[in-house]
Amino acid sequence: QVQLVESGGGLVQSGGSLRLSCAASGISFNFFIMAWYRQAPGKQREFVAKITSGGRTDYADYADSVKGRFTISRDDAKSTVYLEMSALKPEDTAVYYCNAYSVLIGGSFWGQGTQVTVSS
Repeated sequence: QVQLVESGGGLVQSGGSLRLSCAASGISFNFFIMAWYRQAPGKQREFVAKITSGGRTDYADYADSVKGRFTISRDDAKSTVYLEMSALKPEDTAVYYCNAYSVLIGGSFWGQGTQVTVSS
């Protein structure tokens, strides 16, 4: 059974930082592209960041809205992906979801989400 379990969300003041974690089980983690998405109230789910596993080198990509403020990383030995968020803004308030995508299976898995609230 595949499980993606996010943690680390919470309430933070504008300008603050948070670190989200997503622990995966039931998948061959190193074969998956890991990503973070978010969904604010009344809005569609949007891409935040993704990271591939290129063996010795990981490749990351970010939404323009978070570039320079968020950093995605992965620890394949722990089957965990992280999202370090800094300089948080009220518009970063959303439920953050972890996603695992595999080209081999042509599909993906989602976590249950973790709430991030940034107060002004």
